[in-house]
Amino acid sequence: MAKLDSTIDRASESFRQKAGAYETLITDLGDKLAWARAGGGEAMVARHRERDKIPVRERIDLLIDPGTGFLELTPLAGWGLYDGDLAAAGIVTGIGCVRGTSCMIIANDATVKGGSFYRETVKKHIRAQDIAMQNRLPCVYLVDCGGANLNQMEEVFYDENHFGGTFHRQCRMSAAGIPQLAAVFGECTAGGAYIPALCDEFIMVEGAASIHLGGPQIVKAAISEVIDRHELGGAALHGRQSGVADHIVPDELAAIGRLRDMVASLAYAQPFVSNRATTAPPLYDAEDIPGIVGTDLKEPVDPREIIARVVDSSDFHEFKPEWGATIVCGTARIDGFAVGIIANNGVLFSEACLKATHFIELCDQRGHPIIFLQNTTGFMVGRDAELGGIAKHSAKLVYAMSNTRVPRLTLVTGGSYGAGNYGMSGRGFRPHFMFMWPNARLGGMAPEVGAGVLMDLRRASISRNPATEEELTEHEAKLRAMFEEKSDPYFCTARLFDDGIIDPRDTRRVLGLCLAIVSMRPKVRGQRPVYRM
Repeated sequence: MAKLDSTIDRASESFRQKAGAYETLITDLGDKLAWARAGGGEAMVARHRERDKIPVRERIDLLIDPGTGFLELTPLAGWGLYDGDLAAAGIVTGIGCVRGTSCMIIANDATVKGGSFYRETVKKHIRAQDIAMQNRLPCVYLVDCGGANLNQMEEVFYDENHFGGTFHRQCRMSAAGIPQLAAVFGECTAGGAYIPALCDEFIMVEGAASIHLGGPQIVKAAISEVIDRHELGGAALHGRQSGVADHIVPDELAAIGRLRDMVASLAYAQPFVSNRATTAPPLYDAEDIPGIVGTDLKEPVDPREIIARVVDSSDFHEFKPEWGATIVCGTARIDGFAVGIIANNGVLFSEACLKATHFIELCDQRGHPIIFLQNTTGFMVGRDAELGGIAKHSAKLVYAMSNTRVPRLTLVTGGSYGAGNYGMSGRGFRPHFMFMWPNARLGGMAPEVGAGVLMDLRRASISRNPATEEELTEHEAKLRAMFEEKSDPYFCTARLFDDGIIDPRDTRRVLGLCLAIVSMRPKVRGQRPVYRM
């Protein structure tokens, strides 16, 4: 396989300036991740420990196998919302190895709003379950949950992807033979009681855990019975009398140990891809990526320079290198896994759409997962583009991407706007994983384009709605600020439009973990012909 060459001069002033500017973004990302890891704050964590309870991320560290990684998903969910009080949306989700088995771990953080489910909490919980279902990962729930936030009923209760949707997924996964296990560490009330109750097997911590469909306040209001939560639904009652719980343990460490044993007892088969090769590091250092990319989205970046710092041995077999130059397609390996890569290299013309469509069909036939590197303003516009059939050819790309049978992993490395985001496997098309870099932007239009369109509409209505030139200038500035805000990566990740923002230097590691996960999913049988575009 041909090796990629790099033309980057690390000693150049341009490289140093870009690297320096990007370092500010990385520092900012670190600060925001510290907010997520802090949970409900020092006082709430101290109170948690006083009750002999272990903070949620420490529980996960104890649960997963020593020396193995944990791929945390959307740690910045809730950022900038609820006055900053919903750290990580009150729940930690991610994939870790437990007694040799890769599991989806879904863990409530009771230091954040008592572990209650807000809109973002439900969305994050469901996203984790969907990944588990897609890749047949056992689910391990670390439950410490106050149920649904009663002030957000219209956003957490009624709809198919609200709180009830989490239980529906549990039932469907269990029926499909995907194990559902739980340990209850604290109060588990109302809808939250169904999380362990719908599991195949679960544990309760004596003296700390309780499960009840209606908590003491509801019982008092409904039937005038005064009772505390342990008498109502504690571990002793459910483990020795009602039979609801399967195991009682004396403390949290024992619960985590028992959970590990439960996973081991599954003897759950997870077949990995058979053609995984010996891995080899890239020839070029990932530390260069910030200096290559910089923070100015208007400055073009050759995606081959990124690929050369991500793929094994910097080997890349490029497909149609002399045609459709605004998209780069080719095959490579990442951490030994064979992949196809589709990377933007500018605006998407008809030729680029046809090239990518053809390449997707090749990957589908060969069983290669596809990695989409998004950095585009979208599909080409204008009369010439329309005359050349851009609507038809872009639709072919969208159709091929939507119907491919192989896993899709999406990474936004720059701007990702409009229908270009769709054609490049955006969130609406359910990629198996989707991450962003801190310099990335995601939106229906680039800020300058969106503001320009709305300003043209505003000026067209000037006779009906008069305004001075000064008022129009102020209005344009507000429009630009709105588009900037809503395309910001932290605005997007707070609302779970991705699976997390990652440091560009961690790209190879994150993609390698994701490829290992998607390699466990059932393989689609049967071949399809490749139609040359």
